[in-house]
Amino acid sequence: MDRIISRYCPRVDFSSYEDMKANFTIEVPEDFNFGYDVVDVWADEEPGKLALVRTDDAGNMESYTFDDVKRESNRAANFFKAHGIGKGDRVLMILKQRPEIWFCLVGLCKLGAVAIPGSFQLTEKDLVYRLGISGAKMLVCVDDEDIVAHAKSALPKCPETKTLVTVGERSVEGAVPYRAVIGGYSAVFPRPEGDAATTATDPMLIYFSSGTTGMPKMVKHAFSSPLGQITTARYWQCVRENKVHLTQTDSGWAKFAWGKIYGQWICGAAVGAYDTEKFVPKGMLDAIMRLKPATLCCPATIFRILIKEDLSGYDFSFIEHASLAGEPLNPEVFKQLEKLTGMRVYEGFGQTESSVLLANFPWMEIRPGSMGKPAPIYDIVLLDEDYNPCEDGIVGSICIANVTRKHVIGLFDEYWLDDETTQKSFAHGVYNTGDTAWRDADGYYWFVGRNDDIIKCSGYRIGPFEVESALMEHPAVLECAVTALPDPDRGQIVKATVVLAKNFEAGETLIRELQNHVKSVTAPYKYPRVIEFVSELPKTSSGKIKRTDIRAQDMKSRT
Repeated sequence: MDRIISRYCPRVDFSSYEDMKANFTIEVPEDFNFGYDVVDVWADEEPGKLALVRTDDAGNMESYTFDDVKRESNRAANFFKAHGIGKGDRVLMILKQRPEIWFCLVGLCKLGAVAIPGSFQLTEKDLVYRLGISGAKMLVCVDDEDIVAHAKSALPKCPETKTLVTVGERSVEGAVPYRAVIGGYSAVFPRPEGDAATTATDPMLIYFSSGTTGMPKMVKHAFSSPLGQITTARYWQCVRENKVHLTQTDSGWAKFAWGKIYGQWICGAAVGAYDTEKFVPKGMLDAIMRLKPATLCCPATIFRILIKEDLSGYDFSFIEHASLAGEPLNPEVFKQLEKLTGMRVYEGFGQTESSVLLANFPWMEIRPGSMGKPAPIYDIVLLDEDYNPCEDGIVGSICIANVTRKHVIGLFDEYWLDDETTQKSFAHGVYNTGDTAWRDADGYYWFVGRNDDIIKCSGYRIGPFEVESALMEHPAVLECAVTALPDPDRGQIVKATVVLAKNFEAGETLIRELQNHVKSVTAPYKYPRVIEFVSELPKTSSGKIKRTDIRAQDMKSRT
């Protein structure tokens, strides 16, 4: 137990939250590489140790040991190297929850290349932007017809992306068929040395943010980042060695890094995967029954939907610990979930930019609706607009204090190629998350909202700018503002307030046309479920749209 963790953490077990907060530390070797120092260590010590168990909508089951992952990640590293990928090169991957996402992430890590996971809902426009700004040399995607169509349309506009690779059983013209050729590559990949070797501060992983005040930003994590996920997996999700942990998320989201690979494998747990084409409550329930995870982590939306199902025929007694993050959960849902399933849910909070920042840890009394208390590796403070500390009960921005150097374990290094945003986020010696909360007298934090208007819908984080940009491409839209509306099932839904151009008439037909337009030019989950037509938008004297006024009016009309 904790054999890998103890190599990096002088102390692992604690008697209380206060003990953990005061005494937990992580020591990062200068040459730490997750592929060699975690995956291969488990494979060498326990070749048959379960690493991954996967199911799909058809009920198929497959499993992989750490020895399998070592062998297949070595083949992946040799494959990428043979196709011109080297240390520091970027590779964008849209692989859903195919086993190759784990093999390729570890293979790229061993090679020293930078992985860029992407959502399967990205369209041609999304891909052109992401491939172009990142300079990715390769795009790897599942052989889904729509995804391949978007990829092939995007690639001619992305001259730096030289190679398209597809993962699946069908042949795609102009693409390298990964599964058909990977067996021809060696299952041995020696650890690089000299200039080819990686250091803990080299770039390893890039996620694209949701893009709130501009287009999506590149959130760059270093090779030390997996060690920051120890607190996420070991002390919040409470994963255990040789038991299955299931975090339900697509591989294109940072929650995958939180719950489906790094911290879990460091702890020696097996990762559970439900590879679904579309979320259906019964499908999710049946997958849980097949995977039988000892620990479970889901977005709040999934828990809200599941409690509306008939759960009388399901036995959840194998779930020892449940957690959620991504959006607050109504206290009533906590109560119903415990009543119907026996699960007590431990809420946590963090970002694409970090590991878990705040959480309800196992020594603590759960306060439904609270994000809990600060993780031990971060010095969390609440600051007002002038960066002064907020007293208990006062809303402030959630910040990480004492960020005196660029590289902080568990925290991203920078918004790559965006020095202005990076400097703004790290001003005054702190990292400002942009989220707001208040703290009660017992040190629990309570989420209030985003400073930058991000919309959290069904676990997705949606930036208004991308939706507004899509709407503005339609000739009927003169001006628009995208905001969030509260929703009992999804947490929030996207609302668009639209000023029409001349010669266009408001009505249900136009609403459906605008919704379909957004679905066609950006990821479909971002489309506005509510569209309101107005004669003008509220603005400041300088011409900026006052979204706060729109939200206030919406709240007033709902009361």
